[in-house]
Amino acid sequence: MRSLDIRSDRFPLARAFTISRGSKTEAEVIVCAIREGGHAGHGECVPYARYGETVASVQSAIEAIRGKIAAGMDRQALLRAMPAGAARNAVDCALWDLEAKLSGRPAHQAAGEPTMRSLTTAVTISLGLPEEMAAEARSRADRPLLKVKLGADAVAERLRAVAEAAPKARLIVDANEGWSDADIEENFAAAARYGAVLIEQPLPAGKDAILRKIAHPVPICADESVHLADDLRELKGLYDAVNIKLDKAGGLTAALELRRQARGLGFGIMVGCMVGTSLGMAPALVVAQDADFVDLDGPLLLAADRSPGLVYDGSTVLPPAPALWG
Repeated sequence: MRSLDIRSDRFPLARAFTISRGSKTEAEVIVCAIREGGHAGHGECVPYARYGETVASVQSAIEAIRGKIAAGMDRQALLRAMPAGAARNAVDCALWDLEAKLSGRPAHQAAGEPTMRSLTTAVTISLGLPEEMAAEARSRADRPLLKVKLGADAVAERLRAVAEAAPKARLIVDANEGWSDADIEENFAAAARYGAVLIEQPLPAGKDAILRKIAHPVPICADESVHLADDLRELKGLYDAVNIKLDKAGGLTAALELRRQARGLGFGIMVGCMVGTSLGMAPALVVAQDADFVDLDGPLLLAADRSPGLVYDGSTVLPPAPALWG
């Protein structure tokens, strides 16, 4: 018989984190623990208001399948029992972790990755005044990859400020659905001018038809527009890459399938995250072993991570220790 524990944890951020939709000063995460035979598997998720999720709704969704978990529900049954989203992510990752502990076989091997290597993650520059973003970029000028949060206005000014402050860094531009048909070509040109290597979700999901008609001087990556493998075919011709997040896909199991099908359709792969702790990043590192861009800097945004946590050496993130996950 398996048992289930659900709790929410709060982690203050080192500084306010701002994107086009607003600011936050803490990360509130939900941890799912599934116990069996003296072992416990853990998974973490981040409820996201953009997708209609709250801490209460996610906890309720997990609570609703307590009986199925106790009866031994496996990951494939979980895919049928819950929709994609944060709640399923926490349960799925807990099941992966539990299976690894019960079998003695690392989760990455069960997922088809014989070994785990260290990866270079992007480091995020929060949205702010151009001079504020320049100061933040200057303090991270030695990082090889910066992710620049932008909004609807002063796009070129903000990009120029960051590019001049960190001239050796590659830049990912993330508009978080903040641009429009009226300004997108101008913003694309600015991104290309300042050396961006990728642009994430420039337009609102479902309002991006213009991307099929205009040139992509910088590759365009879908984020809010892609959750599951079933979304991919509609995105061909609109986007060049997809951002896989476990909280969107609903766990490692679905994320691996999304990665497989995305590669088959010719999409580039980015693996990203919500603002969470190392427990949330660890399973994402499995998917990120075959990624063109990695954006798993969530723990670097916290005032203090959970312990044990992932080890970050600058922008290099090391594989998780078994005591953390997997």
